[in-house]
Amino acid sequence: MNLFYTPNLQPNMTEYVLSEEESKHCSRVLRLGVGDKVQLIDGRGGFFEAEISDAAPKKTKLRILNYTSDQDKRSFRIHIAVAPTKNMDRMEWFVEKAVELGIDEISLLQCARSERKNINLDRLEKIAISAMKQSMKSYLPKINELTRYEDFISQRFSQNEHKFIAHLVEGQERFSLAKSITGYGTYTILIGPEGDFSPEEVEQALQAGFKPVTLGSSRLRTETAALAACHTIHVVLDV
Repeated sequence: MNLFYTPNLQPNMTEYVLSEEESKHCSRVLRLGVGDKVQLIDGRGGFFEAEISDAAPKKTKLRILNYTSDQDKRSFRIHIAVAPTKNMDRMEWFVEKAVELGIDEISLLQCARSERKNINLDRLEKIAISAMKQSMKSYLPKINELTRYEDFISQRFSQNEHKFIAHLVEGQERFSLAKSITGYGTYTILIGPEGDFSPEEVEQALQAGFKPVTLGSSRLRTETAALAACHTIHVVLDV
């Protein structure tokens, strides 16, 4: 069944009008008409079943038939804080695949060795929405603006949050991420730029309570490391 993103849809609504973009996709691309059934997601865990009551190309109207809350809620949260790559295609690939796997929050870091100074947040959010729909997820992850590394690690985290930094600085003890995952809660993992974190940044993270981890014996690209971290948490906890 066809799926549409409806961020303004509330559980108590009995009718809804699709956005112009989704209306065009519904009526002109998919050629759906009055009486056809569709599925809706609000990006907050809400999953709806609806029926088309008016297939207008710019304002397709729906009648809400059923609502389910917390459709694919997990007992753990994944927050990847990563330095954007110089080639944004690679970062867009990470966002797409991480959403397909299941991720709750993505923060973009401005590190000492970062080569990218700006990002197109709107484009990343559109990619995330598309990936959410494609993978039948009902939660849209939060994507945060580019933030200075020092500001990010100095923020207040919850006491039960699991905090890690994946780095390649020689002479520093590191632990297996897979073996460091213990119990549920929020897992926040720092992934550095293509030149890795500086030794000073690693030390700052350790002082802030982040545990140093390794993602395996291979030297991974930034976007691969970020996705591997996300996948590792799923493998250990998503049972």
